[in-house]
Amino acid sequence: MRRKSKNPSTKRRKPAARADRGQTKPRHNVLLVATRKGAWLFHGDKARRTWQADGPHFLGQIIHHLVLDPRDGKTLLAAASTGHLGPTIFRSTDFGRSWTEAKQPPAFAKATDGQKGRSVNHTFWLTPAHANEPGVWYAGTSPQGLFRSEDGGVTWSAFSNLNDDPQYRAWMGSEQDGTPDGPKLHSIIVDPRDPAHLYFAMSGGGVHETTDGGRNWTPMVQGMAVVDGFDAENVAFHDPHCVRLCPSNPDRLYQQNHCGIYRLDRPSRKWIRIGETMPRRVGDIGFPMVVHPRDDKVAWVLPMDGQTVWPRTSVEGRPCVYGTRNSGKTWKRLDDGFPKDQAWWTVKRQAMTADRRDPVGLYFGTTGGELWMSRSEGDGWTSIARHLPEIYAVEAADME
Repeated sequence: MRRKSKNPSTKRRKPAARADRGQTKPRHNVLLVATRKGAWLFHGDKARRTWQADGPHFLGQIIHHLVLDPRDGKTLLAAASTGHLGPTIFRSTDFGRSWTEAKQPPAFAKATDGQKGRSVNHTFWLTPAHANEPGVWYAGTSPQGLFRSEDGGVTWSAFSNLNDDPQYRAWMGSEQDGTPDGPKLHSIIVDPRDPAHLYFAMSGGGVHETTDGGRNWTPMVQGMAVVDGFDAENVAFHDPHCVRLCPSNPDRLYQQNHCGIYRLDRPSRKWIRIGETMPRRVGDIGFPMVVHPRDDKVAWVLPMDGQTVWPRTSVEGRPCVYGTRNSGKTWKRLDDGFPKDQAWWTVKRQAMTADRRDPVGLYFGTTGGELWMSRSEGDGWTSIARHLPEIYAVEAADME
């Protein structure tokens, strides 16, 4: 007999016994949760009060990112690290009922004689391309590499020439640069107005932009700080943790950086630090960044302890989300429902997200396996699930 979940807000579905056994198309909301030991899909009712767990998928395998294609509402891509297949991509076209492995996952070109080559440790980030490019996806890897698929994730190839460009290789630095889980290319963003206009970020290696479909790239690090003692003119020393474009205003970007919270308003190329208005004892260091889907003045962060030794846990063991409703001029602490002390959470850069409902729902997962949500744009928080494996990424999909 299966015991009922101890968490009253979660109803448990019968878990998939294998990676090729999942559930039917979800009702309304679904959360895509990638963890160190598999993936889960949490299906929510229209009120976002009851959640049903579908999983685990790929039990025991590392899932770095799980993303739904918004262009068809059913195709899922999962970036996985497996013991027997190595780094690969899995694809489902029936919302997780069955999965197939990519025939050609992201991989660096073979080194020429006498040269030291690179190998993909794992695919870290997945992004669907422009709405007018069905079946096209982008992927960022660790160590830093940028790849593209034009057949829905079945085969992947290097996108543009930056993977082997001498200048970009220098900015990417060493594969042992101290970044947890290795250096990585992330925050791949496609301008919704122009499929040839893209951004990406590297940890380390700065933020970069192309306006011609990847033929040329330009660094965008003006205004960004670096760790004391390093040269801010050297792109390699810049460590953006997460970059987000505002859906309601594609000319505005927000960034959570290793050295603060920033905003960029095009056509300017200079980042403005907006995190200095955060309380001094909390600081403006962290990993994830979330923006409102309809209001470019609203954004949320989840601060981490950024003192010298970089604990990467909630400040003082008192977790909180901070939100701004005026583009970063002021910030408000949002912690109603969280533990008041002795909660040493760590939340990774992909593990916080928002849905598109009104009011906006906010979601995040911790490295301790807790999944939290707010139905009120951060004014109150409840736990959806506990005791999951370490959560790497959380994505929200709205299924009307």
